[in-house]
Amino acid sequence: MTRVEKLQLAMPENLDAFISTNEQTRLYLSKFRSSDGTVFVTKKNGYLYTDFRYIEAAEKEAEGVIVTMPQGRVSEYINKIIVEENIKTIGFEEKKVTVAELNALRKTYDNVEFVPVGNLIVDLCTIKDKHEMDLIIKAQEIADKAFSELLTVLNPNMTELEVAAEIEYRMKKNGAIGPSFETIAVSGTNSSKPHGVPCNEKLQKGFLTMDFGAYYEGYCSDMTRTVCIGKADDEIKKLYNTVLKAQMAAIDFAKIGVKCASVDKVARDIIDDAGYKGCFGHSLGHGVGLYIHEEPRFSPGAGNMILSVGHVVTVEPGIYIKEKYGCRIEDMIIATENGVIDISKSPKMDLIEIY
Repeated sequence: MTRVEKLQLAMPENLDAFISTNEQTRLYLSKFRSSDGTVFVTKKNGYLYTDFRYIEAAEKEAEGVIVTMPQGRVSEYINKIIVEENIKTIGFEEKKVTVAELNALRKTYDNVEFVPVGNLIVDLCTIKDKHEMDLIIKAQEIADKAFSELLTVLNPNMTELEVAAEIEYRMKKNGAIGPSFETIAVSGTNSSKPHGVPCNEKLQKGFLTMDFGAYYEGYCSDMTRTVCIGKADDEIKKLYNTVLKAQMAAIDFAKIGVKCASVDKVARDIIDDAGYKGCFGHSLGHGVGLYIHEEPRFSPGAGNMILSVGHVVTVEPGIYIKEKYGCRIEDMIIATENGVIDISKSPKMDLIEIY
């Protein structure tokens, strides 16, 4: 079944068609990545409209859609289909369309009602097929390789910005289109900020937390590794091992059918019981795919959401002590028909010390 067919099956009865110019939505529905284009799905067909820059590639790579390079306005082609198929309602992603864009749609397409579709596409994207999983695994392999190469050059005389640049360079060198988000590389007191910004200063002694991911063929990976600049004292070792214990317990607990909130609780209880209550202020994990943050989420607020086949989720507990330091360890897990698999392979069992 193509993704267009999945959308057609999921469309409510009161919806005759769906339209999007969003890059990720186009990629999801057509399996073709481009910076411009329109996807239009009716109950009969799926259409991808693109221009001269992409037409040759789209004709070879796109799936489940009729590929067209309009000789005039895209709206002329869509308006013709609207008349032919007696379309009265068209769905749009209200979270990805500005008010100005919606007004333009209403002016362009007469005699149709534009209906917000809520999480219709988001819910479809949450469950990954094998093709998507393969791309995410490849993205993670690239990130793992970049970290392995980084360890051969990482030294205390580098700056945080240099560490971030090395990671991004090595991801691109190994096949990534680019980073899947702004790389985090924070040391010493800067590491107490979960999403701290790398600065142009020499690495501080203590924890160096690096959160990064590769963007590959439209899909993201996400991982975090924490090392120690200089020799780790007993307090640093205890904190690191607590985070590691929490992460491994959560990964072990994450089975098909368990509540996502329960996975979060496993890790959170270990951290709280070790004397770090209040120092783990974010959720345990989030879905990853076309976007770096997707559903489902391992969080206390996940409600009755359960881990299901096709989910790709991060497991990233952390402990952050204000104005002192912080540590996070993050892997990605994939829920398959054969069970849950940890696809992050970078070393973590022993705290790495950099001299």
